[in-house]
Amino acid sequence: MKVGSGAYTYELIEDFAKLPAGETFGNISRVATDARRRLYVFQRKDPAVLIFDADGKFVSSWGAGLFKRAHGFKIVNDVVYLTDQTDNVAMIYTLEGKLLKQLGTRGQHSDTGCEDWHNLPLRAAGPFNHPTEILPGPSGDLYVTDGYRNSRVHRFSKDGELIQSWGQPGKSAPGDFHLPHSLAIAPDGTIYMSDRANQRVQIFTPDGQFKGMWTGMGGPNDMALDNNGIFYLVEQATDSSKPVVSVRDGNGAVLARWEVPPVHGMGIDSAGNVYVGLTSLGKVNKYARVH
Repeated sequence: MKVGSGAYTYELIEDFAKLPAGETFGNISRVATDARRRLYVFQRKDPAVLIFDADGKFVSSWGAGLFKRAHGFKIVNDVVYLTDQTDNVAMIYTLEGKLLKQLGTRGQHSDTGCEDWHNLPLRAAGPFNHPTEILPGPSGDLYVTDGYRNSRVHRFSKDGELIQSWGQPGKSAPGDFHLPHSLAIAPDGTIYMSDRANQRVQIFTPDGQFKGMWTGMGGPNDMALDNNGIFYLVEQATDSSKPVVSVRDGNGAVLARWEVPPVHGMGIDSAGNVYVGLTSLGKVNKYARVH
């Protein structure tokens, strides 16, 4: 089955990632690829990280016993950036599972007055309270969206020192966040942040100055940016639409869009293929680019 349109047309490959006989996926939080187009699945089950080759064959795994609740998982220059949502840390790993750096203290939550992520925090606070994503900028600074019980983006030096935080609980104004959930960072350092519960993407300079926003979408669960400046978003259902993957240009204009089952995490590879983790259906689908 083909989906998308024009230059962004794809062939659906269902159940692309093949587990060993008798094994099943847990709840899939994120998917990502490395430079060899190997696929990494970050799941809420031990072992948390599953690795598949470019043909979808299972290769190896790591992360058993390391994470309470898998959330963010991105690969940049073959380095893994991930978050453990409920254990309250953002971490950097090698592709093989060696810990390189940890931000935050396991189990220690900042005071935002929030006990239920469906509600806005009473106040913004420092790192962390249920962080969702970590990504490096081109300067080497690290950016963390925080998150389910906070309304902030935190910027750290490459050595892990907090430089600044920005954002406050809110639903409409620039810099208001309700569940900052994912990040994409352009080569010039511009930050694109998915403000999921507010159903928009907000855009900032590397030092947190507001530049603009994209609206008119489902809640953006995950996003990625390719080497041509094209954005890929997976959007939640709305009252009038089903979940979709959207392909957008640098101004947020939709180039292609297609319906998907509920998806929390998506990834792209260097050939322009798109991978989606079907959150509760226990499989990974691949959309192989044909145009």
